[in-house]
Amino acid sequence: MRRMAAALFVACAVAYAGIDAPPPYVLGPGDQITIQAIDAEELAGKPFTIDASGVVTLPLLGRVPASGRTVLQFENDLTERLRDYFVNPSPSVSVTEYHSQPVSVIGAVNTPGIQQLRGQKTLIEILSMAGGLRPDAGSQVTIQREVSRGPIPLPGAKLDGTGRFFVGEVNLREVIDNSHPERNIVLQPNDIVSVPRADLVYVVGEVKKAGGFPLNERQSISVLQALSLAEGPLPDAAPSAGRILRGSGRKAEREEIAIDVKKILSGKTPDVLLRPDDILFIPSSTGKKVAMRGVEAAIQLGTGLLIWK
Repeated sequence: MRRMAAALFVACAVAYAGIDAPPPYVLGPGDQITIQAIDAEELAGKPFTIDASGVVTLPLLGRVPASGRTVLQFENDLTERLRDYFVNPSPSVSVTEYHSQPVSVIGAVNTPGIQQLRGQKTLIEILSMAGGLRPDAGSQVTIQREVSRGPIPLPGAKLDGTGRFFVGEVNLREVIDNSHPERNIVLQPNDIVSVPRADLVYVVGEVKKAGGFPLNERQSISVLQALSLAEGPLPDAAPSAGRILRGSGRKAEREEIAIDVKKILSGKTPDVLLRPDDILFIPSSTGKKVAMRGVEAAIQLGTGLLIWK
């Protein structure tokens, strides 16, 4: 997933280099604007906020519609209105705070929360603005969109059970490897982007690279595959005394399964499939006791263990 996160930033840079200039920003409720007007001291340099009805209240001019207009359109409107007071008004408008085009990014990203579109932004760009993907992020991203914004242009997108939102899914790998670049869709205000945590298996104990390993599109991996991801046992490991800790939906305690990894490595015993959230433990041959419950607690709290790609 680290490689996928890095590829996301590369894809974002390529997208910026390969598209035309984004469309002008459209003002909306909550945006704060500042007006510069040489002759109109009542307006100059003061912040004004567009209210919930899409109107901004200005000295001299009163209530002026702003929502749904670009900055240039709003400037032109101000120019015409100010002609009643000044000979040659030339107001300049800038957006100082953006609040009208929020997109919520939740789940396995580095900076979850609300991002402002500030114009046209694609899925990859928004994920980049949210700090990129965490190492434990899954590759399947869900997008939820209000019905009033229209359908989501993704295969299989459909209405949810409430009938108020369209829901679609994007496989980020297909976007990043350029097999389906058209699925890097442009997001709309009030979209919700959800990045789920990938299913993980853990390899701990006397191995070279202990930690969690995302399954991503795989439903499961075998003990040997997991041990390979952990770069194999250390010299003082006792693979013949290996154990699998497996959760059960019916009880809080994990089931402990003895497994002779040494026999699997030698081909004397069939390989064993691990399930999501399994912990493969390889103990030491030196007789040191390991607090397995402490390892399990660390995994449950998400602390003390690295998540590897």
